Amino acid sequence: MLKSFFVFIRFYLFWLLFFFIDRLIFLVYFSDRLSHIKISEIASTFFYAIRLDSSMVGYISVIPLLFYLTLLFLPRIKFPESIGKYYIIFFVLIFSIITIFNLNLYREWGSKINYRALDLAFNSTKEAVASSSSSPILSSLSIFAGLILSALFLAQKVIDVKIKDHLQPLWKKASTALMMLTLTFLLIRGGWQLSPINQSMAYFSNEIFLNHAAVNTEWNLIDDILSNKYGKDNPYQYYPREEAQKILSEIYKKPTESTPILLNSERPNVVLIILESYTAELVGVLGGEKGVTPNTDRLAGEGILFEEIYAAAGRTDKGVLASISAFPAQAIRSVMKLGSKQEKLPGIAQEFVKNSYSTSFYYGGESEFFNMKSYVLSHGYKKLVDQHSFQSKDMNSKWGAYDDKVFTKQLADMEHSKQPFFSTILTLTNHEPFEIPVERKYKGENVNDQFRSTMFFTDSCLGAYLNDAKKKSWYKNTLFVIIADHGHRLPNDLTEFEARKYRIPLIFYGDVIKPEFKGLKISKTGSQTDLVATLLNQVKIDASRYSWSKDLLNPSTPGFAFFNWDNGFGFATKEQVISFDNVGKNIILRKNKANPKLDNELLRYGQAHMQEVFQQYLDL
Repeated sequence: MLKSFFVFIRFYLFWLLFFFIDRLIFLVYFSDRLSHIKISEIASTFFYAIRLDSSMVGYISVIPLLFYLTLLFLPRIKFPESIGKYYIIFFVLIFSIITIFNLNLYREWGSKINYRALDLAFNSTKEAVASSSSSPILSSLSIFAGLILSALFLAQKVIDVKIKDHLQPLWKKASTALMMLTLTFLLIRGGWQLSPINQSMAYFSNEIFLNHAAVNTEWNLIDDILSNKYGKDNPYQYYPREEAQKILSEIYKKPTESTPILLNSERPNVVLIILESYTAELVGVLGGEKGVTPNTDRLAGEGILFEEIYAAAGRTDKGVLASISAFPAQAIRSVMKLGSKQEKLPGIAQEFVKNSYSTSFYYGGESEFFNMKSYVLSHGYKKLVDQHSFQSKDMNSKWGAYDDKVFTKQLADMEHSKQPFFSTILTLTNHEPFEIPVERKYKGENVNDQFRSTMFFTDSCLGAYLNDAKKKSWYKNTLFVIIADHGHRLPNDLTEFEARKYRIPLIFYGDVIKPEFKGLKISKTGSQTDLVATLLNQVKIDASRYSWSKDLLNPSTPGFAFFNWDNGFGFATKEQVISFDNVGKNIILRKNKANPKLDNELLRYGQAHMQEVFQQYLDL
């Protein structure tokens, strides 16, 4: 009996050692994030990881255990010993692949490999490949090979695949089976405690990176897949729903004052330009690096600049939906992916259609990406132009047509469009792998300079587009609204919970703005979702369907912004910005010095947002 027990103990030990090596690779790969952390705290990562690692070992052991029990009680059934070796090799390969994808994904998204990443890889393969084009291939292959070789060496030294003890008495067989089943069950569940194991059991530090390192990558992936595919409950339950709604009603009150109208036309054409990854970190007029976006800086000075705007999240599907439907991001889910749900949301183009506007949407890439085509066509856009509308010679980017081609086509089409029109342009060039059809402004080969160059290129395309638009007859009666779909970690390697990553520009521009308001700067803190109400009120169209949107130009609306990532959120006001980790259940970052009363108030508002947004998503 003990021989069988120790066979399994050695099997468990091997996988614990594998996960130890995997975690060590993760920490070394991101060692630049550890420079300010004590060695003892870094070492603690391995201790606090044991429970989730052991749970994953339990899952891996289920099939070998079933084989073993079959041989134990039915010794006449024969399984070749090689089947155990192939089983180990299979999972070593799969887990090593996951490790490589996880390293590159974490660098970009700040979260471990999850259901959303797999969904992107399998259903939008072309886009996923384009996104990963800047990944360091040589180092990734080296790590992959090194992990496999070290794992196979360890397996040979540690694991014994020979089946023992099938001649023991029945009572010993039963005892062995019960002992192994109980141990495996406890490993999977994480112990006898009331609550089954979850990610928070690996959390131990105020450094969120160490907590992420302690979470077993494979366990987290399985849990996220099951939660997304089959989870029906709201994971962000902080209050009874009535209380959460009451909290939100405190800041979403109906304005007591009227909104000043800054336009000289009641029915202007409107062009909404959504710029890919257009982070405030590189917009000079917003305090970012100088010289990267000269045209954007000039437009801000000649139009109306909203200085403190935050994106809803960090991905295009969520940013587009927030800008057009004024619906906040849903953390671990994406409502755009689900046609039955996203069709129930309102869309700003629908309001323009009701008011006799012609509508169009321009995107140089694959419109089926993340179900965007379905979303666009079901939300009031009568014309959709995507990569299929461009000649093959213009399809030079891995994502599709470069921004200059898209701007040029939209400009030409508007000559023949019925006025007034509402047209949306979504750019794509400022996205990995950061390719442009012209010489790079920033000569460095590092990814930061590549990113600066593509953003400079998009800025130049925007400037050229507006200069050409001035020659069109429809220009003087057109309002141009410029916003980003989201920010970016580059060029300052921002983590997912840093508010700076979410700060983006919002600019109203055009001759349709009254002269006395040109050059106006709005310092009120706002969200991407506020674009809809702010714009619709300026053209005197009812915005009441957009309950998450507030008019930033109304003097009586409060200034705040809510944003989130896979398992946390941020809440910003003029006085303070906090970031909250939903797994660790604590505030992990503050912009200003801690103020318990203010911080708790913002936490309360943020939790109510997180809960109610997700609940509304579930209820759609």
